[in-house]
Amino acid sequence: VVKCMSYLPLYINKISILLSSHFCILTSRMSLFQVNVRDALNHAMDEELERDERVFLLGEEVAQYDGAYKVSRGLWKKYGDKRIIDTPITEVKTNTLAGVQSQHNISLSQYFELAVVQFSSSHMVYNIVVFLENELMYGVPFELSEEVMHKDFVVPIGKAKVERQGTHISLVSHSRCVGFCLDAAAVLAKEGVECEVVNLRTIRPLDVETIEASVIKTGHLVTVEGGWPQYGVGAEICARIMEGPAFNYLDAPAVRVTGVDIPMPYAKILEDHSVPQIKDIIFSVKKVLNM
Repeated sequence: VVKCMSYLPLYINKISILLSSHFCILTSRMSLFQVNVRDALNHAMDEELERDERVFLLGEEVAQYDGAYKVSRGLWKKYGDKRIIDTPITEVKTNTLAGVQSQHNISLSQYFELAVVQFSSSHMVYNIVVFLENELMYGVPFELSEEVMHKDFVVPIGKAKVERQGTHISLVSHSRCVGFCLDAAAVLAKEGVECEVVNLRTIRPLDVETIEASVIKTGHLVTVEGGWPQYGVGAEICARIMEGPAFNYLDAPAVRVTGVDIPMPYAKILEDHSVPQIKDIIFSVKKVLNM
């Protein structure tokens, strides 16, 4: 789950990871920079290592090899063995060293007092934090404004972001699926359906207030995630809405769009069919709106 972890006991000053052009607010006066996810991750780690000598990076092949996906390239040469540390190819030991107990491929969102971040923007984070980037986005290019590239640009953890305003239905998602939601919303807009897209950015803590405000506004809810349907993020969101004041504003039952309830396939075509696609989101929106 955690390929590499930039870890600092008690707190991490800032993780400036910027993942998609969908998620940056740009103005015509700002100059744009073309950056892909891999370079953004590398820049963020370099920035924090340079800012604070207590920050270090440990993980599998993160040093001389520059990382399996070259995300940590150049860091070992710049900061040396004491701060860029290779670990054995055994995730149980790696995560134990990082202070996250002995575990391997599990969902971390149930851990108490552990912030779990799946996001597409910068974050100011405190205490032990696990941030999970989607590997399929490493090579995705995106545009960043000069403001976003500034070293002091941060977004507070625990706060969702409304990426697109809408009035008919709320699409709540995180990580790569936020981009799918925005693409689906663009298609649906041509049919007169205005979707509000909420990017969770942080799974725990979960910004329930922003979700509730959106549902109260639109009266309809679809959650979208790449995980399995049982015990997922979408299930938690639906439960929170059902238990809270926004439930009385729903004009139709909430619907979840999730990955298929099977082990993740290796073949590309099967992988694509096992995770949500734009057409699945459009179908669910039309189902909720009885179109």
